[in-house]
Amino acid sequence: MVFSFTKNSSSLDYDTSKPKDGLPDKLFGTDGIRGKVGDLLTPHLALQVGLAAGNVWQEFKASQGVVIIGQDSRNSSDMLSMAIASGLTSLGLEVWNVGLCPTPCVAYLTKTTNAIGGIMISASHNPPEDNGIKFFGSEGTKLDKLLTSAIENTLRKNIDGGIDFKDSKCGKTVQQHHLVQNYGHFLKTSLPSGLDFSGMRIVLDLAWGASVELAPSMFQALGAEVISLHPYGDGDRINVNCGSTHLVKLQEAVQKYGANLGFAFDGDADRVMAVDAQGRIICGDYILYLWGKYLKERNLLPDNLLVSTVMANLGFEVAWKKIGGQFLRTAVGDQNVQAAMWETGAMLGGEQSGHILCHHHHFSGDGIQTALQLTALVRQQGDCLASLVNDSFTQYPQVLKNVRVENREKRLNWQDCTSLQSAISKAEEAMGNEGRVLVRPSGTEPLIRVMVEAQNENLVNYWTDYLVKVVQQNFIN
Repeated sequence: MVFSFTKNSSSLDYDTSKPKDGLPDKLFGTDGIRGKVGDLLTPHLALQVGLAAGNVWQEFKASQGVVIIGQDSRNSSDMLSMAIASGLTSLGLEVWNVGLCPTPCVAYLTKTTNAIGGIMISASHNPPEDNGIKFFGSEGTKLDKLLTSAIENTLRKNIDGGIDFKDSKCGKTVQQHHLVQNYGHFLKTSLPSGLDFSGMRIVLDLAWGASVELAPSMFQALGAEVISLHPYGDGDRINVNCGSTHLVKLQEAVQKYGANLGFAFDGDADRVMAVDAQGRIICGDYILYLWGKYLKERNLLPDNLLVSTVMANLGFEVAWKKIGGQFLRTAVGDQNVQAAMWETGAMLGGEQSGHILCHHHHFSGDGIQTALQLTALVRQQGDCLASLVNDSFTQYPQVLKNVRVENREKRLNWQDCTSLQSAISKAEEAMGNEGRVLVRPSGTEPLIRVMVEAQNENLVNYWTDYLVKVVQQNFIN
């Protein structure tokens, strides 16, 4: 069986260019609306977003209903959630504010409470000065492009207050933080019956973010000894030198405390990276391989198919196919992975960065669930993640470098640069079937990313430096 799935994901949601309405020319990026607080994200914009989203949901879903709102620990999250709630309630909608919680919690509650929609206030792995607005449909999946386009169009038409307030039909905001426990119960029941983690020592890097309350309590309830790093919500320090993009402290702690394994979440806990007892980083590629192999051996993986992205390591793909698996790559972004999973019927997919989707349990990337499931797999197979990794595959050397390019037009049209295209072709020809090149603009930051991967590390370093130099020469004024 041969699969093919391509999708253009060159849109950027980090953009400082603003036309007449004061908004960037593309408001929705690869993961909702994201930008700097006080620049793009202001109380006025959040209010208008609430009004626009409420109007669209009322048009496409129901004139009355509940919208779930959750948030991470950023200092700006309260302001944005309250402003959005004001817009929604002014249209007669009811808002259930569940407070600090992971993004997948909002997705789960939106689906299971019959809400007409859900909103998460978070900028994921971005620094504290950024924030974002993510939307979910009533099915618990990220809002489709039809509705996000409708919200953006409605927002642009009414940014100066064109939507009429329905004063006599105002809804209300209800604090519903206890609903987060419903999500916790769901996470526990998704694990094999009777399984516990007693005798296991686990280090959790909570990144001062959305997982600080739930993740430790879940592992402790299952009997594990938990050591928490960055253990409470801190809006000034969320993601700063910690979490899934800064793993050194987790590696050190796992070895210091003799832990079985460790996990690091990002700011909104929709993804996770692991560390084994030897202090080695276990990225999403390894998690997908190990979880996929577990499901494949139990005939729970249709067509033995895994879905990943163009960033997945070539060594992972080769090893998966060697054991009889099918492998499908998409453009970067969990929405692209999700779309391919729906199209092909795949049950497991994700990204090297630790954003894992398992349709057996959830339709949203879920860092805490992934960590629990991987720990369960380790428990069932001898309590040693390092051994499982050793028996899986060896990564091909891969280097990813970022080049900051402030000029948005150049970033968007990077493929028009003949010098860069020529350089890419030169690198690909030199490495042949033993390597590959990926150049792409970031979906969340003003960056062009250059990735080179090959069996030979010297080739990787040489061609990465060569391509970075070409990007710098052609894209930086």
